[in-house]
Parts: sequence; structure tokens; C-alpha cells
Amino acid sequence: MKKIALDIQITFCQTDELSSGENRLLEQAIAATDHAYAPYSNFKVGAAALLDDDTVVIGANQENAAYPSGLCAERAALFSAQSQFPDKAVTMLAIAAKNGQGLLKSPITPCGACRQVILEIEDRYRKNVRILLYGTGGVYVIRSAKDILPLSFIADNMENE
Repeated sequence: MKKIALDIQITFCQTDELSSGENRLLEQAIAATDHAYAPYSNFKVGAAALLDDDTVVIGANQENAAYPSGLCAERAALFSAQSQFPDKAVTMLAIAAKNGQGLLKSPITPCGACRQVILEIEDRYRKNVRILLYGTGGVYVIRSAKDILPLSFIADNMENE
């Protein structure tokens, strides 16, 4: 029997410790929360995806009375980016959320489906996606989807080696 150690790195910092580009992307994610359609939960999430040519594509969660028919902000932004700019890699993704009282103090993390989509984008372009999770109390900075989805499943896992 052997043990496997996973090296997961997540940094918690304040916005003044981030670059101006990272702060601009966070601001766009925060602004995207205003585009959310969340009449049932009143939980509004915004995401901003930075592409390798500095294009930014935003997304916001979209609810539906038939809950499975909705879409998370992260996937809205990423699928839009992939549809509009299929040859551009996503290099960074910022996510913010608010409820009826305003922006959340603690950062929220992507759901499992969104984590898988981010991972697949990393696999597709063979580049890590830096993830910024915003809260008014601080920001989680994550170097790759692999840090929030360890022991992940990608196409290479289906190969017989």
C-alpha cells in the first residue's frame, strides 16, 4: 500500500494584494452579478473570464422555475467565451456573489459541474485557469481547477495505459 499526497494550493488575500488586472477582472465579476436572473433564490452570481488576448467575457446565473433548466454564472461565462472565441484560451476566471443584503463576506466556490467545466477548459488548451473567488472579507486565489477538483476525470483517463 502507498499513500498519495496531493499538493493543493489556495491563497487567501485582500484585494490590495492583487494586481490591477486581477482587480479589474474581479470588478467585472461583481458588476456581472447585476445581470443575474435569480427571482427564486435571490442569490446572484457573476463571473468574468479573461482570455489570452485580454478579452473579457462575463456571465451571470440564470434561474428557471424548473430548477435544472438554469445555468451557473461560471458556465454561462465560459460557454459564451468558448462559443464566441473558440481559439482563445481562458487564463483567469473571477467569481463574485451577492444576496438580498449585498455582496457576500466569504468567497463562494464553484459547484461540481462548474469545476469540471473549468478543468476541461484547462485540458483543452493545456493551460491552467487562475481562479479568483471574491468576498468582501478577502479573495481566494487558486492556481488551477485541479486544486479544487483533485483526482479529477478528463479525457486522458479513458485511455488504456
